[in-house]
Amino acid sequence: MSDKQQHVPVLVAGAGLAGLCTALFLSWHEVPCLVVERHRGISPHPRARGINPRAMELMRSVGLEEEVRATESARALARNTGVLAAQSLAGHQLGALHEQYFMDVRTDLSALSPSGWCLCHQDEFEPVVRRRAEELGARFSYFTELESFEQGADGVTARLRDRESGEVRTVTADYLVGADGPASPVREALGIGVEGPGTTGHFLNIHFEADLAEELGERRFIMCYTFNDVVRGALMPLDNARRWLLHVVFDPATEDVASFTDERCRELVRAAAGVPELEVKVLGAIPWEAAGRTATSFGAGRVFLVGDAAHVMPPSGAFGSNTGVQDAHNLAWKLAAVLRGEAGTGLLDSYDAERRPVCAATVEQAVLRSQDRPRLAAKEPAPANPAIHADTEIWFGWQYRSGAVLPTPGDSVPDGVWNGDPRGLPGTRAPHVPLVQDGREVSTLDLFTRAPVLLAGPEAGSWTDAARAAADRAGISLDVLRIGDELRDPSGGWAEVYGVGADGAVLVRPDGVVAWRSPAARDEPGAELDDVLKALLVR
Repeated sequence: MSDKQQHVPVLVAGAGLAGLCTALFLSWHEVPCLVVERHRGISPHPRARGINPRAMELMRSVGLEEEVRATESARALARNTGVLAAQSLAGHQLGALHEQYFMDVRTDLSALSPSGWCLCHQDEFEPVVRRRAEELGARFSYFTELESFEQGADGVTARLRDRESGEVRTVTADYLVGADGPASPVREALGIGVEGPGTTGHFLNIHFEADLAEELGERRFIMCYTFNDVVRGALMPLDNARRWLLHVVFDPATEDVASFTDERCRELVRAAAGVPELEVKVLGAIPWEAAGRTATSFGAGRVFLVGDAAHVMPPSGAFGSNTGVQDAHNLAWKLAAVLRGEAGTGLLDSYDAERRPVCAATVEQAVLRSQDRPRLAAKEPAPANPAIHADTEIWFGWQYRSGAVLPTPGDSVPDGVWNGDPRGLPGTRAPHVPLVQDGREVSTLDLFTRAPVLLAGPEAGSWTDAARAAADRAGISLDVLRIGDELRDPSGGWAEVYGVGADGAVLVRPDGVVAWRSPAARDEPGAELDDVLKALLVR
C-alpha cells in the first residue's frame, strides 16, 4: 500500500497491544491492513507485563516467542516468582498467594504446553509485535485519528484526520476493527453497550527509579502487595535493580489526580518501600480504572471489536491484554478466509458467538481474583471462593460453541465455557502433544499455522485421501498430516489426548481450535468431509 492509497482490506483503529496483534495476525495471513493510532507512538510506560502461556503459544505460532523472551525485561525477570503481601518491602511479610487456582510463573506446564509464562513489559513487547507486523506488510499511521465512519453493503468508509496538519482523508475498507480502548469511540458509534459489575477500583500507576537492592535482598517476586497506614498498593520490580512500578489505590471522588505531585508520589514510594529517606526519581504517574465490563456485542455488520474495546477486567490474573491477543487471533483467520473467498461472510458471525461468552467468563474470573487478593494480609485467611477456576482452565480450557464448530454426536459437553479436561472436543484448543517431524521435536501446536489441518491417526489412510480430495473440490488450502507417516508420536499418547482411535481424524482450524473430529473410520469419509468443510466455512 502506498500512503496515498484510498482502499485497504482491513482498517484497524488503535495501535495498543490488541490493535498491534490484529495487524500481526492479519499480515501473517497475508491480509493487507492499515492501523491508525491517535497518539504519536507506542507508550513508553511499562503497563502490563505478564504474557501468559496461551498468548506465548500464539507468539510462537508466528515465530516471535524467542524474540519476546530475549527482551531486556524478560531476561531480567526470568527468575521472578510469587505474589507476596507485606507491611512494606523492608517490613514484615504478611503472607503469600498459595492457592490451587494460582499457577505461578515457575509452574511446570510442559505436559500442557510448549510455552510458559514470559514477564515482558508492554513497552518492550509492543515494538516486537509492530516490527514483525511491518515485516509482513502491515502499515501504521500514528498521530492519526479515526474521525468517523459509515458502513454499507460493500464496505466501510472512514474519515481519518492527521492530528499534526488537521488534514482529513477518506479511506475505504472491506472491514474495520475497533481496537481503540475501554472508551472505544468505535463501540460508541455502533451503539453497543457494556454489561458487568462495572468499576472495581481506581489506581495510580507510579513508575519510578530507586535503589532498593538492600530491601529486596535475594527475593525475586512478581508483585508485593503493601498494607500500611500510608499506602495500600502493589510494588513490582521492573529489572530487580532500580526500576519499579507502584500501583496505589485512590478515590477520585475525594481526591484529584493532580494532587499526586512528584513529591507526594515519592512519599508513597517511601512508605511502600519502608525506607523514609529513600531517594526516588519519579518517571511518570498514570491513573487507571479497574473494572469488569463486556460489550453486549463484539461487532455489527463489517465492524468488529477487540481487546479493551470489547472487554475490560481487573489485572488480577493477568488476563486482560492476553485476552485481547486471543481476540485478534480468532478474528484474523476468519477475515482472511472471507477476503480470500474461501469462506462465506457467515463465518464472521462466529467471532461474537465464540469470543464474547469466553471473554465475559474471563472478566468474571478476573473480578473474583481481585476480590480474593485482600485475604493475603489476613493471619488466618478464609478459603478462596470456590467459583474461581484454575488458571490453566482460563488459559487452555475454554470451549467455543458456534457455527464454526461441529460437535461430535455423543460427546458430553459441560455447561458454561470452562472445561477442565477437554481432550480434543470440538470447540476447544487443540491439545499439546510432543511429536517428531523431520527428525526434530515439535508440538502439535506447531502444526497449526495459516491453513486448516486434518490430523489423522496411523491407520487413517482413508481420512487423509478423502481430505485431500475434499479440499480440492472445495478449492481451499488444507494441510493433511498423519501420525506415523510425516509425524512420529514417541509417547504414543496422541490418540488418547485427542479423543480418537488409530483410524480416527481431527480437523483443526488455523487458530488451533478443534473444529471437528471422528473417533474412527467412516464408510463415506469423502462425503462427510465435504459436509464438514461446507459447514465450517459457511458455504
